[in-house]
Amino acid sequence: MQKTLRIGIIGCGGIARWAHAPYYKNEKRVKIVAVCDILPDRVKQFRDDLFPKAEVCTDYRELLKRKDVDAVDICTPNDLHSEIAVAAFKAKKHVFCEKPDAVSPEKALAMKEASEKAGKLLMVMRNNRFADASQYARKFIASGRMGDVYAGRCGWQRRRGIPGKGGWFTTKARSGGGPLIDLGVHMIDLAIWLMGSPRPVAVSGAAFCKFAEQSGPSDSANAAFGDSKSGGVFDVEDLAMGMIRFDNGAVLQIECSWASNVKTEARFVELRGEKAGLTWRDGNFVEMHTEQDGQLVDVKPAGNLRDEGHARNLQNFVEVLLDGAEPCYKPQQGVDMIKILSAVYESAKTGKEVRL
Repeated sequence: MQKTLRIGIIGCGGIARWAHAPYYKNEKRVKIVAVCDILPDRVKQFRDDLFPKAEVCTDYRELLKRKDVDAVDICTPNDLHSEIAVAAFKAKKHVFCEKPDAVSPEKALAMKEASEKAGKLLMVMRNNRFADASQYARKFIASGRMGDVYAGRCGWQRRRGIPGKGGWFTTKARSGGGPLIDLGVHMIDLAIWLMGSPRPVAVSGAAFCKFAEQSGPSDSANAAFGDSKSGGVFDVEDLAMGMIRFDNGAVLQIECSWASNVKTEARFVELRGEKAGLTWRDGNFVEMHTEQDGQLVDVKPAGNLRDEGHARNLQNFVEVLLDGAEPCYKPQQGVDMIKILSAVYESAKTGKEVRL
């Protein structure tokens, strides 16, 4: 087996710096050989701060020509994910990509098909699956102690946390949408994964934009992501809600917001099973609600639960390629996810349920 994985990073903004680079710097079996960003000053600063031996480029096509790159890590705005991934597969590179998979089901499918044609690995960030709380919940459900999981709700609510206002985050042509595609992809994926990955068959939803013209304080550290632009575009939602129906009869309610009048920011998954229920919060809390010896009881693991999902997800990518490990993610899951998100937007526009 190959001993070292040589990676090129494409996109050197906040997510690459704070969520990806720390793992790579501590992984002895990874060598970052090249970094790329369209902004020359940004990519040079990224290289100087983190990977001083890496080569610098401002065009991803030049990076893909390099024979010393085995895989690329795509950390660009959403609209470039599919374009770069497909080009990388044509160049015979493996691909790790930040979420969301793509901005449309067609582009997500193009990534999947290009991966299969090239015989190369495609993995998209699903970091919440790797939190200790998520792993515990998955094992609890797999043991049968929840029984049939027939309903749930999930979401990521922010009180004030719009990222990159006026920039690509709030421009639908570049981002694909607002908090639904930015945050919903995280929590919907986690909920469906915990439910055993049933197939979605119908979606209904609503979307709202109430804070585009407002300015004021932010209470979310995540609002620092993205480059803001005064007087820029804001044509996406700031809150979306909906419901997903699955082929096994189960349903899942969703709620995602960058800005809404809630008490505090929260990530959550709640599942209802015949034998027990489950509450997951913020990556470091999980509790089961059940009956024992004729009493209602709540059960949770002792000790601190760690949420190191980004690093563990990247580690899975490396271990699949170097050790033959089982990948946590299947590209069809990405296609299904983008179908769900696109259907919520369509339903919000038409006022009708969308069959998948």
